[in-house]
Amino acid sequence: MTTTLRPAEPLQQNADGTRSRRYQVCVNSRPVGAIHLGTHPVSGGAVARIMSLRIDEPDRGRGRGTVAALAAEEVARGWGCRRIEVAVPAGLEPALRLATALGYVVRNRAMRKALGDTPPDLPEGSRARPMTEAEYGPWLEKRREHHARSWIERGVPEADARAEPERDHAGLLPEGLATPGHLVSVLEHESTPVGTLWLALREDDAYVFDVETHAAHRGRGHGRTLMLLAEAQTIVEGRRAIGLDVYTDNDPAERLYASLGYETEQYTLHKALL
Repeated sequence: MTTTLRPAEPLQQNADGTRSRRYQVCVNSRPVGAIHLGTHPVSGGAVARIMSLRIDEPDRGRGRGTVAALAAEEVARGWGCRRIEVAVPAGLEPALRLATALGYVVRNRAMRKALGDTPPDLPEGSRARPMTEAEYGPWLEKRREHHARSWIERGVPEADARAEPERDHAGLLPEGLATPGHLVSVLEHESTPVGTLWLALREDDAYVFDVETHAAHRGRGHGRTLMLLAEAQTIVEGRRAIGLDVYTDNDPAERLYASLGYETEQYTLHKALL
């Protein structure tokens, strides 16, 4: 029996510059599922995404999903993509096993923690303050460079990778430090700046966009203090949950978040298209 993809719609050229298309997964022309393939909105077309993949219950466990995913990779190569990504919710172990068996590697995890009603106290000698305008420019430039490097490593052309952080930060922080719903803080320990935190307030929770301990002050517990600060700010602002993403090459951060009670909600995996 032959498993193939049959287009279920014309190729979509979307307003954000991406392309996408839905397909039926067919076995000998019989529909057995569906797959939705697209490109990442900030990759210049270099990164594809399997946005959804479903095999109907009677046809599961027969390799249909494997063949459909491999066929999607061929479509992505035809689009000129050099990398493909997929997001798998935590708890869907069969999907995670399928992706890893096909050579996908976990790039980052989305994590979340439910919070109580009492803001945690910071350790003695530590305090937080809003970032100053003088500090904001260098901090923002460092964030842009780090963001661009991460996209370049994912196969995005350098020009696109460097343009994306400009658009991203312009959209997220259009008024800089005065942007409503965003708290950019500096952590001081005994009057010395030791780290920074960027927290975004959302409707039902908060999200840690960026947290960093300055290199000269790492290994002294300030990362944990910054996360306590994030939780305290979230609770004070009336939210009772906090989320973040952590890359798998950042073992100390993964261990820290796990020790603080954060739980994985979703895995993002990627694979080079050779």
